[in-house]
Amino acid sequence: MALLLSKRSKGQQFEQMAAEYLRRQGLSLIGKNFLARGGELDLIMKESSTIVFVEVKYRNSQNYGHAAESVTRQKQHRLIKAANWWMLKQGLNADATDFRFDVVAIHSNGSHIEWIKNAITEG
Repeated sequence: MALLLSKRSKGQQFEQMAAEYLRRQGLSLIGKNFLARGGELDLIMKESSTIVFVEVKYRNSQNYGHAAESVTRQKQHRLIKAANWWMLKQGLNADATDFRFDVVAIHSNGSHIEWIKNAITEG
């Protein structure tokens, strides 16, 4: 149980780090940790009139690959479903709303942050 709490706490720490980084880039936070059946949206940000769904990934080393590589096709589908559900709950029409999916990859305990815009495409 302690390991799970430690992992969750660490995840929240890196999500906060990513949110602060994106705020400094001009985005505003409008939601976080939105749970939907089968998926979770780490951060929901806004850049101008665009809703930005952000997946935060962390790797302490690149021995197991780049953090963004862990956003598999299956994970992408879950994120898209969760985003569609979030927009529905907000009364937004996905066809009439500008939105995108980004990944913030955090490496080496936060010493390097990489923002990958449009990292996930629908389809």
